[in-house]
Amino acid sequence: MNMTTNIIIKPSREDQKLAKESVRILSTFHKQNMAKGSLVQLFMEDKTNVKVVIPRSVYQLMETILEFMSQGKAISILPAETELTTQQAAEMLHVSRPHIVKLLESGEIPFIKVGSHRRIRLQDLQSYRQKLQKKQQFAMEKLAKQGQDLSLGY
Repeated sequence: MNMTTNIIIKPSREDQKLAKESVRILSTFHKQNMAKGSLVQLFMEDKTNVKVVIPRSVYQLMETILEFMSQGKAISILPAETELTTQQAAEMLHVSRPHIVKLLESGEIPFIKVGSHRRIRLQDLQSYRQKLQKKQQFAMEKLAKQGQDLSLGY
């Protein structure tokens, strides 16, 4: 598999049902075993009964993928080092491309230039998104507190 390939999984109804059952089983396992060590052993139930040992972080990613699949959500997996175009970044943040360019030029989001094109590392875009979500959460809490202080019924 090419490591720069974007993997997109669109679950079928059958995938959703299987994922839902898997989430139920894995969450039970998770509650009982997550404190034990940094590796997880999985057994393949087939003719060979192969045992696979994976890092706990991969197991947790697998749980997350199955949870999204059980909800019928498509999943996209990209290497963290992936560089995005301004259009791709805009689509990920649900904003316009000119807005992304303003954020880049103002220094809000780091970028590199490849020829005349701007490229944004996925990690940098995710960091920006997290900062933005924290700001939004803080603003919501502040508004809720003001509403309570003013007895507005919120």
